[in-house]
Amino acid sequence: MTPTDYFGRTLIKNLPDSIKVGVINVSVGGCKIELFDKENYSSYIAESPDWLKNMAKEYDNNPYGRLVEMAQLAQKDGVIKGILLHQGESNTGDKSWPSKVRDVYDNLLSELNLDPKETPLLAGEMVSAEQGGKCASMNAIVGTLPELIPNAHIISSEDCEAVEDGLHFSAEGYRKLGRRYAYQMLLLLD
Repeated sequence: MTPTDYFGRTLIKNLPDSIKVGVINVSVGGCKIELFDKENYSSYIAESPDWLKNMAKEYDNNPYGRLVEMAQLAQKDGVIKGILLHQGESNTGDKSWPSKVRDVYDNLLSELNLDPKETPLLAGEMVSAEQGGKCASMNAIVGTLPELIPNAHIISSEDCEAVEDGLHFSAEGYRKLGRRYAYQMLLLLD
């Protein structure tokens, strides 16, 4: 389960029936944002453990390229209204993470011919400290994204239940986080 399930459900529940909602999910659990660096992803994969290499193979060893490919297909029948990001645990403590995210965001906007003023980035926090989050310190870094991306919006993980590993949310935590992504998107769509 990811936040996208309840993001989509919540949007559908709150939008007119005439509006169709689609989500393109290109994700590799445990990866660094560098996997989506369109210039350097192959060197990142080459230095990664086998489990990550195997997951990247699901996207022909180019998750960023697959994301662009799927988004271009979606644009044939629809309009991209925003970009969701839920990544950061593997970059915990990396103060350059926001600029790396900005680069990915800017590249996506360019390749998909999207206007940054009309294409918000919704970025979710890691499991919070109150829930025993092992990467909770990353939330302060995630919180700086709006300084580099004016249309970035941070989705709080406060009170989102986690599982014992301190890295992942419980099913209910993912549901709550997904609803928060959706409520933020609904505000932006008004």
